[in-house]
Amino acid sequence: MKPRIRLDYADFWGIFRPQNNYFTHLLSPHYEIEIAEQPDFLIYSGFGNTFRRRTGTRIFYTGENCRPNFRECDFAFTFDFVDRAEHYRLPLYAWYGDPGMLVKGEVAAERILAQKTSFCNFIYSNPKCKTRNKFFELLSKYKRVDSGGKLMNNIGGRVANKREFMSRYKFTIAFENDSYPGYTTEKIVHPMMAESLPIYWGNPLVHLDFNPRSFVNYFDYGSLEALVDRVIEIDRDDALYCEYLRQPWYHGNEVNEFVRRENVLDAFERILSVSGPVRNRHIFRILDWRAALPSAKRRKAA
Repeated sequence: MKPRIRLDYADFWGIFRPQNNYFTHLLSPHYEIEIAEQPDFLIYSGFGNTFRRRTGTRIFYTGENCRPNFRECDFAFTFDFVDRAEHYRLPLYAWYGDPGMLVKGEVAAERILAQKTSFCNFIYSNPKCKTRNKFFELLSKYKRVDSGGKLMNNIGGRVANKREFMSRYKFTIAFENDSYPGYTTEKIVHPMMAESLPIYWGNPLVHLDFNPRSFVNYFDYGSLEALVDRVIEIDRDDALYCEYLRQPWYHGNEVNEFVRRENVLDAFERILSVSGPVRNRHIFRILDWRAALPSAKRRKAA
C-alpha cells in the first residue's frame, strides 16, 4: 500500500490544476495523494500570497526569475544554484514533457535538413526583452525571420501548433525573457523537440543543462553581432549544420541530474520525511556561478 500524504497547492498561475501538474504526476505513482484544504504539505508559487494563511510544511516552487524566501518557506524548488540542503534545482523545462524525450537515437541529419523549408522562426508575445527584440532585427537583415507570435508578427496571424511550426525551420530564436545564472526555461526545449537548431540566450550556465555543441549559444560568442555571424556561417555550411544536429542534446546523451525524475523524487522523499515546518531566518547563499564558467567567460562576467 502506498503511503498517504495530505497535499495542496497555492498561488500558482491561472490555469494550474492541482490534479494535473508536474508534481502530482511525479508523486502519485508512489504516494496516495489527498488534495486537502488543511494539508500537511503546501506547494506554493509566486502568483499571490494566500500561502501565508495556510497550514502545513511550505514548499516553494518557481520557474520565474525570483529567489526563494526561506523566512517563509521550509523547502524550495527553483532554477537557482543554491548552497543549502532545503533547496533543489528544478529548471522550468522539467514541466514540458518527459525529459527522456530529448535523449537521441540515431540521427539522420541530412534527412532532417532536407525537410527544412524555411530559415528561422521567432514566437513571442512579451515585448519587454530588448536583447531578444534586437537580435530578431539583426538576424532579419540577413534573411527573413518568420514571427509567429503576437510580438512583431509577420505571417498574418499567430501559430496554432508551435512544435509543428518550428519543425519547418532550420533555426529557432530561443531567447529567455531575462539573463540570470541557472534560468533555463522551455524556450530552448521547444525547438529541440521540433528538431530545429536553437539559437540561445539567457542562462550563462546553460552548458550545465545541455550539451553546448548541440545549439548556438550566445555565451560562446559574447555579442549579438558575433552570434549573427555564427548563425550565417552555419546556415551556409550544410555539413556544419548537420554536425550540430548529430550532437546529443544532453551531455553523454543522458538526462541531466537536475530533471532526472528519480533525483527529484528523492528530494521529495527527504521533504516528506520531515515532520512539521523547519523554516528559519538564515539568508540562503547563491553559489558563485562564475566558477562554473570557462576562464575566458569568467573574465567577461566579472
